[in-house]
Amino acid sequence: MSRELTRQEKAAIRSLVKRWCANYDKDAGCLPLDCPCYMLGKCWTGAYCRYFRSAVLPLDPVLERSLAVERITETRPCPVCGRAFLPDGRQRYCSPACAHAARRQKQRGYMRKYRG
Repeated sequence: MSRELTRQEKAAIRSLVKRWCANYDKDAGCLPLDCPCYMLGKCWTGAYCRYFRSAVLPLDPVLERSLAVERITETRPCPVCGRAFLPDGRQRYCSPACAHAARRQKQRGYMRKYRG
């Protein structure tokens, strides 16, 4: 079952195609098909360019997961770096590095209060 893409998803697809797709040329469009790129005008989920799906889409895991599900899942901003990520259960930070940085910051504040 397909659904309409959100404005953010369309913008992310356009950005990925223009920046990372080896088959895309600004002047010619899609080089193998010799026509305008199919992914730039995409409005619905469903069929994607094979090269985009296998080589370009994995570069943005949040977009990849949101396109894989039928309903839109909510992303959460990381409190440390601000990047959007799809939480897995009660996950609060986007990566272990951000979790470590937040723990260090919290520990610093605790020690300042303890010493003061």
